[in-house]
Amino acid sequence: MPIKVVVTDFIEPDLVRETEELGSKGIDFAFHQLKFQSPETVIEATREADVVVVNMVPITEQVIQGWTRCKLVIRHGTGYDNVDTRSLTQAGIPLCYIPDYCTEEVAEQAISLVMACGRRLQRSSRVLKDSSARGEWDFSEITPIYRMAGRTLGILGCGRIGSRVYLKLKNFGFRFLICDPYLTEARKQELGIETVDKEQLFRESDFISIHTLLTEETRNIVNRETLALMKPTAYLINTARGPLLDPLALAEAIKAGKLAGAAIDVYGKEPPESTYPLFGLPDVILTPHISWYSEDSGWRIREIILLEIQRFTQGLPPRFVVNPEVLPTERKG
Repeated sequence: MPIKVVVTDFIEPDLVRETEELGSKGIDFAFHQLKFQSPETVIEATREADVVVVNMVPITEQVIQGWTRCKLVIRHGTGYDNVDTRSLTQAGIPLCYIPDYCTEEVAEQAISLVMACGRRLQRSSRVLKDSSARGEWDFSEITPIYRMAGRTLGILGCGRIGSRVYLKLKNFGFRFLICDPYLTEARKQELGIETVDKEQLFRESDFISIHTLLTEETRNIVNRETLALMKPTAYLINTARGPLLDPLALAEAIKAGKLAGAAIDVYGKEPPESTYPLFGLPDVILTPHISWYSEDSGWRIREIILLEIQRFTQGLPPRFVVNPEVLPTERKG
């Protein structure tokens, strides 16, 4: 029986390349768009798959229990909070993810948003339009603006992306505060940094850029209590995961003048509903979960997923696996 690979949902315009590549190797390949379908529909489409490739479809315990042959799940992306890792582990199924396909892009987006906040570009665009209509300049709405050099940039999470933000900006004159309790001493020495606790980062930063995974520990790490620690002139930037912050608490803080503004690329529900509390605020920049994207990264993740499928057919372990304890001993290295 040929190996069967099933894609539950995808964001590419088509999967012609994957169809041709896997078909040439005798792999049974099927793809669907099941993002908003019922668990029963997802089970029906994936029941006999050896490999399931998922983007945003929830892979729940119910779905996993409906499978008869699955030996690998590949998450199309860096995070995997839509996948029930515990149930996969109980079923003995490894979960592979792709943490290294868009590191540069997300770091670049985060840096762009830091700069856009600091230079108040959102307000500047409106000031230009209003000044043009009046026939004279009026900069009162965008002042004061402070020099970026000498400001304090807090990085919450200093893994692949957070460390790239640091390395790209280290010569810009920022003072850095880095919070990552899981960073090893060897990695700190390699980067040439010290770390601080979460409270110091929130209290002293002029900009906070979030780059941590979404876990039960980090869910709503930006909340009323942590926002209350921040300077009224500070900005919050999130290009990681939507549920890392409480958007209502953030909106309230900005409206009350307890925070200067924010730049957000990720949301708890995507796309966010029209009632999302940060819509319409003048000092908030909202982008459509696009920080991962470039033409380069779009092709790169497709190449990596094909590579992971090829490794599976060769009996090799995934490059990055969330639950390595389910791998046979001989496949862990």
